[in-house]
Amino acid sequence: MPRPDLPDTRRDDLVEDLHGHAVADPYRWLEAASSDEVADWVAAQNEVSFGHLAALPARDALRERLAELWDHPRRGAPWRRGGTWFQMRNDGLQDQDVLWCAQQPGLVGDDGIEADETPPADGWRVLVDPNGWTDDGTASLSSLAVSDDGARVAFARSDAGSDWLTWRVVETATGDLHDDIVPWSKFSTAAWMPTNDAFLYGAFVPPAEGEEHAAANRDQELRLHVLGTDAADDVVVHQRPDQPEWMFHPEVSHDGGWLLLTVTHGTRTETRIHVAPIDDGRIGTVAPVLDEGDAAYHLLGVLEDRLLLTTDREAPLGRVVAVDLGPVRNGGTGEAPDLVEVVAEAGERLEAAHLVGGDGPDDPAWLACRRLRHATARVAVHDARTGAHLHDVEMPAPGTVMELAGGRTRTGFAFTFETFDAPARVLGHDLTTARTEEVGEPVGTPTTRHEVPIVTEQLQVMHDGVAVPLFVVHREDVTATEDAPTVLWGYGGFDIPVTPMHRPGWRAWVEAGGVLAVACLRGGGEYGRSWHDDGRLGNKQHVFDDALACAAWLTGRRRDEVAAVALTEDTDPGAVWTAPAHLGIEGRSNGGLLVGACMTQQPEAFGSAVPEVGVLDLTRFHKFTIGWAWISDYGDPDDPDDLEVVLRYSPCHRIEPGRAYPPTLITTGDTDDRVVPLHSYKFAAALQHAQVGDAPILLRVDTSAGHGAGKPVGKLLDERADVLAFHAHHLGLDVT
Repeated sequence: MPRPDLPDTRRDDLVEDLHGHAVADPYRWLEAASSDEVADWVAAQNEVSFGHLAALPARDALRERLAELWDHPRRGAPWRRGGTWFQMRNDGLQDQDVLWCAQQPGLVGDDGIEADETPPADGWRVLVDPNGWTDDGTASLSSLAVSDDGARVAFARSDAGSDWLTWRVVETATGDLHDDIVPWSKFSTAAWMPTNDAFLYGAFVPPAEGEEHAAANRDQELRLHVLGTDAADDVVVHQRPDQPEWMFHPEVSHDGGWLLLTVTHGTRTETRIHVAPIDDGRIGTVAPVLDEGDAAYHLLGVLEDRLLLTTDREAPLGRVVAVDLGPVRNGGTGEAPDLVEVVAEAGERLEAAHLVGGDGPDDPAWLACRRLRHATARVAVHDARTGAHLHDVEMPAPGTVMELAGGRTRTGFAFTFETFDAPARVLGHDLTTARTEEVGEPVGTPTTRHEVPIVTEQLQVMHDGVAVPLFVVHREDVTATEDAPTVLWGYGGFDIPVTPMHRPGWRAWVEAGGVLAVACLRGGGEYGRSWHDDGRLGNKQHVFDDALACAAWLTGRRRDEVAAVALTEDTDPGAVWTAPAHLGIEGRSNGGLLVGACMTQQPEAFGSAVPEVGVLDLTRFHKFTIGWAWISDYGDPDDPDDLEVVLRYSPCHRIEPGRAYPPTLITTGDTDDRVVPLHSYKFAAALQHAQVGDAPILLRVDTSAGHGAGKPVGKLLDERADVLAFHAHHLGLDVT
């Protein structure tokens, strides 16, 4: 296909002096996303892009196959509060997941232990269905909190993919919706008070009209909403005007005696823990317990006045510790509390832990510890009081535990498990017998058009003294032929691990004969704190080096610098899978930055590139919405030393006029208020201006769509079809 004719884009002569650097910003005007001029420009770009994408030979076939792959029942891990069970479900092609519930009081056996069986299939009913909220399916159920007695659910609605939340309340027994409307919440959970007639949530002062999706979000307030009152009268329970970037995530202990606050500062992994006693429904003074901001602390719950947490303090891979709350209840000592080790650091990353049981002092209590072994899941069970290891939960295959749900009155937990070649299924583990079995109705498996099995291989790519895990997923009959159409996917940031996931788009690509390579880069959370630290701030280039090394190994280049070690049987560490002309690169958000950095540093390494909702202007990301929070990984552009670093890799500033870049599809959403679309707009404009040769540079802007969460299935199918067809066309995959 010929390179499409693109609309003209105005270039201004704006050059700023930033700490001695002359930084050009010719497309600053594209930051005014609500202006008519920008709207017209986006419409013109979309007209070209959607027309070009619709004409790609594989697009319709891929769209049809994606719809088939998406069309199977999906279930989340069920959980119980009081006498009511809850579960998120999707019948297959519903735009949004639906909250179901079932009333079934716990049955106490002869041994005095409450039975832990989920209700039968015919006992469930729909409680909250967001699919009827809008005609186009763009409103989603983004968060929810169930009262401890299970009688009420506070649920948050978001619209058009925005991070803004509006809270409502529904009665579980009747499905009746309360009149209360609680707006302007963001980046917040909710927590019910022990009286079950009020809940805590985080909110911001409303932004100015027209700035809802751009204004910086600071000065969060922890508010208390009492049912039946006007949200405008909600009391501010806690705030820190001296710390405008702190955010408060509330929990109430299962016995109703404590308000527990996790205090976060942007996306820093380091957190703080503040608590307040609750007496007769009244919240006491909020007091710091762990306030140094020196490590990550994640709340597990209160067990006999001991606060259980996971932390990486003095344990880069993570451990479980306990803090005595007695001194706090008695007025506090002003001294940092002792951390009593419950479960010691092991040789694998402690991804999370969950406290199950322990409702009373005589009840058994367990810790389900989720660990990562080379980015694949395992779960170990420990005694919550002594830390003694009791048993391991057998996993069906190398995969991912995405959700784990237990409870303080339960003797087991449910979890979802998925792999690259199979969607998530729900498994239940009985802690008293150590048995695991499938829970509820089978979720089903997408139909297949190929009898050939899908194979997942894993290696460690070795370069510069580091070992980078790489999954290679392909049909069994697809081999390393040195020209196999291959897509490299990565993220590499914010301590987030990349593990085996079942994505219909990935499966469609592999079924068609393509190869999927998923890299676990530094900056992520696969190997704990040191792995994250080695890919952020001044080390951010390491992330791109890792991805480029994986690209080099896949294409057989730089074998004197890049080698591999097999982690799975029958894996050839010397294989050459593809060539640069047949290798694409793709990533979202921070992964979009990864793509932008790699393709501007080594454009010759790739045959296609798809940066999605990416952070692409590293000099101005901190000026919009929640962008300031990412300073933890990228540094502060207002700091001269940090600016020096980000200018070395900022994709918008690495583009060289007159250079040939690979075919590129840049995607974003017009209401993305996390990574605001100006990043993609400016990158697309600059890349289109610089490009030589016939390779297209396209900008695809989804309307009424944000960063990705809550996007309706129809939009997801269209987007994935466009992305896969783009890769297929330029990498040479014949989709028949």
